[in-house]
Amino acid sequence: METAYPLFLLFGLPVLAIVLSAALIPVVRRIAIRANYVDNPGGRKHHSEPIPPIGGIVIFSVFMMLSLFVDPEVGDVRAFYAALMLILVTGIVDDSVQVPAKLKFLIHFIAAFLVVVPGGVQIESLGNLLGFGEIHMGWATIPFSIACVVYIINAVNMMDGLDGLAGGKSLIILAWLMVATILHAWWEAFICLSILAGALTGFLYYNMQHPFRDRASVFLGDAGSMALGLAIAWFCIGLSQGSDPVMAPVSVAWIIALPIIDAFGLLVARLKDGKHPFEPDRRHFHHHFLNAGFTVRQSTRLILIWGIVLGAVGFLGYIAGVPEPVLGWTWIALWLSHAVLVMKPEPFIRTLVKLRG
Repeated sequence: METAYPLFLLFGLPVLAIVLSAALIPVVRRIAIRANYVDNPGGRKHHSEPIPPIGGIVIFSVFMMLSLFVDPEVGDVRAFYAALMLILVTGIVDDSVQVPAKLKFLIHFIAAFLVVVPGGVQIESLGNLLGFGEIHMGWATIPFSIACVVYIINAVNMMDGLDGLAGGKSLIILAWLMVATILHAWWEAFICLSILAGALTGFLYYNMQHPFRDRASVFLGDAGSMALGLAIAWFCIGLSQGSDPVMAPVSVAWIIALPIIDAFGLLVARLKDGKHPFEPDRRHFHHHFLNAGFTVRQSTRLILIWGIVLGAVGFLGYIAGVPEPVLGWTWIALWLSHAVLVMKPEPFIRTLVKLRG
């Protein structure tokens, strides 16, 4: 890790990422519309006109181009880029002609294998998560790491249901990771994280509802949401493991808690009902807010605020000296209670109705 970096690398590259992403989105959007590369309305979808799912293409084109200027010193970056390209190509095809679920799942495992084995990003320890001493994964390190990467890829992908939600939550996760790298002066990783955050910010201007935009004009697409999941898994594991981690594993669990616990609740509920674990439905966390009468913009803002709070509990709580087991058991309680919420959402929805009005 270097102690100092040129200002251009620290601040110029992230700003350039924002500018390039924001400038490229309208251009690529027009090309996609002409090529009929769009997400058509219908079914469970909220949009009323065809929307190009080109967010991931632009975000990760900008990220990979600019991050060539610096090595994040997180595992073998060549394996990460190879896995990223595999996920992006799969997502691009899936957004166009629908890749069979089993094949897509297999590709997730191949990508995860690439970052875990040749990439060297592995979960070797969970820290003193439960209060019985440090949990070393031992022989389970590689299979557990691969499973976690696949899980995070799908968790972020499953969260992509409202304008700005998956992208906004991913930006919050990246922001917490950036704070951790700043506190530990890990500038290589900080620059790469900030480039990705910058490219994502440029995209969110067109994807998130705000005073200048009442609906998304582009989507992340499966390419974007799955690639974000892979990138988040790469950085979260890489920054929390090894001889000089910038954060405890329990802090990472809290920072990525929202997509993780929502995906778990959905999987449990679907298996309980005898359905395929990845069969789409309307039991996601964001659906509860919509069912309670909140608008898409309100729902996204409230959920993102909750995501910030969860990250603060794990990251700032650990820095403030809250014991790891306290954070660990509280996280497990949150995890299990969210699963119950997914299966029996009515009390939560009634509470949201009262808060709304």
